[in-house]
Amino acid sequence: MRMYDLILKKRNGEELSKEEINFFVDGYTKGEIPDYQVSSLLMAIYFQKMNSRETADLTMAMVNSGDILSLKDIEGIKVDKHSTGGVGDTTTLVLGPMVASLGIPVAKMSGRGLGHTGGTIDKLESFKGFSVEMPEEKFIRNVNNIKLAVGGQTGDLAPADKKLYALRDVTGTVDNISLIASSIMSKKIAAGADAIVLDVKVGEGAFMKTKEDALHLAKEMVSIGRNLKRNTVAVISDMDQPLGKAIGNALEVEEAIETLKGNGPKDLLELCMTLGSEMVVLAEKAKDKNEARQMLMETIESGKALNKLKEFVAAQGGDISPIDDTSLFPHAKYVIPVESDRDGVVCKIHSQNIGIIAMELGAGRATKESTIDLAVGLVLNKKRGEKVSKGDVIAYIHANDMEKAEKAKAKILESYVIEKDYEDNIPLIYEVVTK
Repeated sequence: MRMYDLILKKRNGEELSKEEINFFVDGYTKGEIPDYQVSSLLMAIYFQKMNSRETADLTMAMVNSGDILSLKDIEGIKVDKHSTGGVGDTTTLVLGPMVASLGIPVAKMSGRGLGHTGGTIDKLESFKGFSVEMPEEKFIRNVNNIKLAVGGQTGDLAPADKKLYALRDVTGTVDNISLIASSIMSKKIAAGADAIVLDVKVGEGAFMKTKEDALHLAKEMVSIGRNLKRNTVAVISDMDQPLGKAIGNALEVEEAIETLKGNGPKDLLELCMTLGSEMVVLAEKAKDKNEARQMLMETIESGKALNKLKEFVAAQGGDISPIDDTSLFPHAKYVIPVESDRDGVVCKIHSQNIGIIAMELGAGRATKESTIDLAVGLVLNKKRGEKVSKGDVIAYIHANDMEKAEKAKAKILESYVIEKDYEDNIPLIYEVVTK
């Protein structure tokens, strides 16, 4: 088998066989096939596309390129949740304890963030002493004992994806549905879950800017999951404005805690209820989504979910005292209000700009080497559809550098679109894809 023949075949719009896909993924991972040939094949895939069978085979080839986490020793149906990313996305911190408190095992592998704010692991490190570094035996024991554990993704999990993504990133071949879907799903399949709920974001603050593109990606990922015998559901949700109010690591953890206490933002709670009800049904703990929603709401009202968060944080070495007293979290030196310079209704908040502002304050990483400041970020005081008068506070800046804060203030005002009239026609949940 020659790489040259695979490139010609795909360039001419033909299907690649399972053996051919395995050949190029295995050869490239081992360093036996050069970058320039794989770049050429990726560009052919970019233009000629892949069908659902090819995409599933590519996913499985990447899964088989490294370790596969075995969760067979964990009792029950293991359910995982993955978000395609956005601004202020705190769902894992709320969902994990809610679902786990219903006796459903949530064994999650997470990464660190590169972009607006930290990833789930960075946020959890707002709890002093919290660690995701643990042997596999402890990870499995924690899930069996308390139904929830978060581990760090290792380089041995789908290493082909890491190598291929780095090449796609510098060859203009990132933006292809099959390549995006197989990249996401290879890591989820390798992480060992029986069922997967995907939160596919759409809007200015998301990778998918239109509903059509988000729907295409959602269907592709659900198809991959089903082809590989994993129950998979995708929820298409709005990211045309930040989710919730907090953007920043410790700030988002505080917001998650408030949500588990029943005091969180409505949009964050509603998205968690939607995603969570799918997880509960896939775990076969409820007969339908209505029953699942009631069960999830009861975990908040009874305090079970909050107690589960404490149990989870303590089990991974974290100090749980800030859960009862959030003043113990890292806090910024300066909290600066941003006042509206006009009357009207908030018609739009430029999500991507808001995310970049938070990153420039130190809440995220511009490069892998960047250090995150857990205390800094933004809290939005006004969201889309809310009336404002000149002088009303629309946001608060949490900063440790006054010069950065002043720059952020001007940029936040530019990121808010405030006009006289507004018709709210953007739903929080666009669609749920099950096949």
